Amino acid sequence: MLYSLAAPAKRGPGDPACRSLLGGLKAQVRPNSVAPSNPDTGYNIGVRLIEDFLARSSVGRCHDFRETADVIAKVAFKMYLGITPSVTNWSPAGDEFSLILESNPLVDFVELPDNHSTLVYSNLLCGVLRGALEMVQMAVDVRFAQDTLRGDNVTEIRMKFIKRIEENLPAGDE
Repeated sequence: MLYSLAAPAKRGPGDPACRSLLGGLKAQVRPNSVAPSNPDTGYNIGVRLIEDFLARSSVGRCHDFRETADVIAKVAFKMYLGITPSVTNWSPAGDEFSLILESNPLVDFVELPDNHSTLVYSNLLCGVLRGALEMVQMAVDVRFAQDTLRGDNVTEIRMKFIKRIEENLPAGDE
């Protein structure tokens, strides 16, 4: 199931839902911990977060992957992180795009030590997106292409549509 926005909810870092998300993420970060880089952590958050997103945003069904990309950028990121990434670098087939984050609140006040220079600190965002979209029957591949913590000018997340997930109802539940 794909969803679209009827009217954007006005939320940001001061909103209780946003503070709760950021607080939960920061609680998982301990010195010498790599928990934020684990996309499985993000996946589990995304699986739970989609219900809150759908309830708060009054979003309807999206008609295509482009509309889904706009909802992710203009509604979900704004609602939970207080930022609006740009959607760009579409593939010719229209099945892959980039989210460009000029700022990433997850990395504010974070510096990677030299021995963790390959760590993709915000990788849990990839898991959040993958988990949330899987709950609305969309399989996607999500990865970081650029990261400001590793010296890039912007943070770039690449998303590729893989397939629609068909719901398989158990026999007798049709």
